[in-house]
Amino acid sequence: MGSRKHIRAEKTKELKKTLYVAKLRNNPTSPRKTRYTADMIRGVDVEKALAILQYGHREAAPKIHKLLRSAIANWQNKNEGVRMEDAHLYVKEIFVDGGAQLKRLRPAPQGRGYRIRKRSNHITLILGTRDASAESKKKAPKTRAKANVEKSESENK
Repeated sequence: MGSRKHIRAEKTKELKKTLYVAKLRNNPTSPRKTRYTADMIRGVDVEKALAILQYGHREAAPKIHKLLRSAIANWQNKNEGVRMEDAHLYVKEIFVDGGAQLKRLRPAPQGRGYRIRKRSNHITLILGTRDASAESKKKAPKTRAKANVEKSESENK
């Protein structure tokens, strides 16, 4: 058992060298509102994500923008001397988890009290790099219908 744990620990150390992570803890906004903004930039190139967040109108946009800049700074610390444009950075993962809730009571009619839950969240952003060769191979695959049309066109000629 000990050797399996040792191998797993080595793999995680190697993965951490290639991952560029930034975390924002106890952000005082509800997770549901923040997920809308996070969904907009998931899988998008870093330059485009920065533009989306800079002009976003939601409350979470400036906070995620700052978090993305922090992740880019973490990438620059690990890769000194490499230009960001050459690395083809993109938002590999971003997820929003629920944080602590502040529970309050609000006075209600007939002596009752309604509970108010002031939610917070934790945002984790992970950057990845795309290979230039992988992007060229990433072209849209032909569907059967397109392949049949091209085949029939070539037979007609």
